[in-house]
Amino acid sequence: MRFPLKICIAAIFSAWLVLLLLTTVSAIAQNSAPGTHVFRFDGGNASYVFGVNERGELQTLYWGGRIGARDSLPAAHSNPEAASFDSPYTTTPQEYAGWGAGLFTEPALKVSFADGNRDLVLHFVRATPNGSQSLDVLLKDISREIYVTLRYSIDPESGVLARSAIIENKEKQPVTIEQAAAAQWTLPPARYTLSYLTGRWAGEWTLNQEPIIGGARVIESRRGSTGHQANPWFAISRDASQSSTGPVVADEEHGEVWFGALAWSGSWRISVERDQLDSVRVTGGFNPFDFGDKLKPGEKLETPIFYGAYSDHGLGGASRLLHHFEIAHILPQAPDPKPRPVIYNSWEATEFNVDEPSQVALAEKAASIGVDRFVMDDGWFGQRKNDHAGLGDWYVNAEKFPHGLKPLIDKVHALGMDFGLWVEPEMVNPDSDLYRKHPDWVLNFPGRPRSESRNQLVLNLARADVRDYVEGFLDKLLTENDIAFLKWDYNRNWAEPGWDEVPRDEQKRVYVEFIRNLYSILGDLRKKHPKVEIESCSGGGGRVDLGILRYTDEVWPSDNTDPFDRLAMQDGFSYAYTPQIMMAWVTDSPHWGNGRTTSLAYRMLSSMQGSLGIGANLNRWSAEDFSTAKRLIAAYHSVQRTIVRGDLFRLISPRDGSEFSSTETVSNDKNQAVVFAFAHSTQKGRGFPLLQLQGLEPDAEYKLSWIEGKARPGTPASASGAWWMRHGLQLELRGDFQAAAFRLDRER
Repeated sequence: MRFPLKICIAAIFSAWLVLLLLTTVSAIAQNSAPGTHVFRFDGGNASYVFGVNERGELQTLYWGGRIGARDSLPAAHSNPEAASFDSPYTTTPQEYAGWGAGLFTEPALKVSFADGNRDLVLHFVRATPNGSQSLDVLLKDISREIYVTLRYSIDPESGVLARSAIIENKEKQPVTIEQAAAAQWTLPPARYTLSYLTGRWAGEWTLNQEPIIGGARVIESRRGSTGHQANPWFAISRDASQSSTGPVVADEEHGEVWFGALAWSGSWRISVERDQLDSVRVTGGFNPFDFGDKLKPGEKLETPIFYGAYSDHGLGGASRLLHHFEIAHILPQAPDPKPRPVIYNSWEATEFNVDEPSQVALAEKAASIGVDRFVMDDGWFGQRKNDHAGLGDWYVNAEKFPHGLKPLIDKVHALGMDFGLWVEPEMVNPDSDLYRKHPDWVLNFPGRPRSESRNQLVLNLARADVRDYVEGFLDKLLTENDIAFLKWDYNRNWAEPGWDEVPRDEQKRVYVEFIRNLYSILGDLRKKHPKVEIESCSGGGGRVDLGILRYTDEVWPSDNTDPFDRLAMQDGFSYAYTPQIMMAWVTDSPHWGNGRTTSLAYRMLSSMQGSLGIGANLNRWSAEDFSTAKRLIAAYHSVQRTIVRGDLFRLISPRDGSEFSSTETVSNDKNQAVVFAFAHSTQKGRGFPLLQLQGLEPDAEYKLSWIEGKARPGTPASASGAWWMRHGLQLELRGDFQAAAFRLDRER
């Protein structure tokens, strides 16, 4: 940090040394007068600058490519009035704007006071360093005792900036928080393209791209959880130039991109707004729909973290930055989470009809092909014979497992695998002992119908007694059994989100307290059982975000395991999340969803682009199937770390009806590359497009080895990185639903 020049010689030397070492954060307060405080963060290839203007507002000044250490930093000045309809309070890009003083853009914070006043104008009070890479900035309303602490922290390697807010009520009466964002981001006037992810059950992770025009685009979930329908991630690309056919947009590997992800697993909203002066403002945090958090005197509300970053290497560069940040700073085993074990899951083989003999038989088959982890799915507990009963009663079904789970677990261990189990802790069937004993424990509005989905209701985890029950049975299950992994499912969204245990004006806190208690349960379990790993599953991609990923090691992107459908879904997923966490199963053919028939090799290669799993009914496999799977699992193990931890290059996109797709992943040391290629169909005698690789060391020599498939005759067995990237290679890949994969290993 660098502060006013009222310091001694030693401090001058210290400040000079910090500047020399290019510290990632500097806070420059030139004097105490308003309009002269400027704060700067540097990390990776990015700089972020904001300051206090002459009105006392915290104003965004710069966010983009890294500027020079000695470059002058401009003082903040509020924007002028835009006619009489838009005051400087509206036109000035604030870091965290309160709703008041005639603000017509999206506010970060909206408050109702006890006397009916709803005007809130936040001014700068002070900035406090919180380590070399973090800063806390205190804001206060101009007259009321509402304080907001904005927290900033930057990762020096990637330049990812973490922002959040803590809202504190020091009034003598309660206040109601009606809207609370984690952060606001602002980009200057230019032509931009917005990218975001939408979907539905079994059709998640569609990448949408559209120009940012006047007005606002709202991306949100009102469902109580993250949701399949939209994901809390965005990217904004600057249109590079204009041509006769329109703007030239930053592409996969070129151009400027600003991107962000909200770390929250409940209802959320991100608003992308082009304002009156053509700046673009992004506001994200709790979804204000049906939201209301009553703060009593002395109480605080802490928002989620909203992460943001910048890349000048297109969307590909943006996703690679985010992947590395997630691995190094978000996942539970960060900074070096181990690659995920290859799993076998028994669901498609047995569904609810699990018992000890059937699971042992499947475990033996799974072990024979090199699987690392055997997971028993739904049906092992309570009176669970179908999806109509048993949820909430988490005891081992004695009819199916007369001696408990231990004999099965011991057998799995003897086969060289560890053991995992399916659970759905937040749900209850009306036909269960738990619901008959505690019908008040579910989300509901008294006197109103209780909407069931999949024959189940949602337990109100905001309640302390429900929270303690859920943690208690999970702790008991893990303590009494040698379980390495929980597949934590969540198979419906909220309905009737009532909480009549608390006063009427506090019931909307359920949106925050439910998720906070979910996080606390997961956190406690990880402390008590540090070797247990957890998957976040919500009927597919319904709960994937940077909030849940602090507590879970992997996610289930979709219930749709069709290998062709998954190419596009895995492509969309990879823009926001690392392949390290992306579970990808090989299941039966024809596929249950589309009736599509594909070869086992095609299905395997599709899934090998992420963290590999087998979910097929092994009882139906031929000897040839077992041989193919064993060979490809061994090949996957040999290159897995590169696939899930390296730099991902999307060579050919599967989107928009593409007949072809291809991905390449290069290890961080550039010693290995793994390439996958897929053809939906070749037509009219044409083959697969030329593959020109990326990310290799040009002067290094790389040896080509085939995992599946082959190249056209004349392709060298070894060549320089420059040859593979510039000359490229062509595959012998013809027909329908064909796939190939190869590796390049550095020789010198």
